[in-house]
Amino acid sequence: METQTVPSKVDWIDQVEIRPLKQSDLPALEWDGEYAHFRRVYQNNFERIAMGEALAWVADLPDVGVIGQVFIQLNCARPELADGCTRAYFFSFRIRAAYRDQGLGSRMMHVFEDDLRQRGFKLLTLNVAKDNPRAIKLYQRNGFRITAHEPGKWSYPDDRGDWHQMVEPAWRMEKRLL
Repeated sequence: METQTVPSKVDWIDQVEIRPLKQSDLPALEWDGEYAHFRRVYQNNFERIAMGEALAWVADLPDVGVIGQVFIQLNCARPELADGCTRAYFFSFRIRAAYRDQGLGSRMMHVFEDDLRQRGFKLLTLNVAKDNPRAIKLYQRNGFRITAHEPGKWSYPDDRGDWHQMVEPAWRMEKRLL
């Protein structure tokens, strides 16, 4: 993977467009192959967006491309995470390493939180790996609080269709939007 040369924050932060995901963005979510194994997951989530069950946002920097992403479930089989009416769940929130710690993650959260408020959602939930203190601090700075332990068991089909079982003990965090 190539190392990116990142201009100073002043040169790039105001140029970033935070916008809804388009189908043509899907290959860019793989970040030069680093997340190619999630290709089917991204496609599946895009299909859920088309059905009105999910949302996704990207941070797009001209001449660079997608440098941030987030998926939002509006409903799921676990209503304590997303119930389709008042509670939404976000996941796969990533900022490319070279662009972290400069306010982009918080800016993205403000954009999708405002969108969810306009849709009438009152609560936003997430699961964050217990071994990711930087993300936990980011979420706490942005008003989230830990509400429960999550076993972090989930599975996904990779780009070849092989299923992977994951275990990532996590904290469930929640934020009131209204």
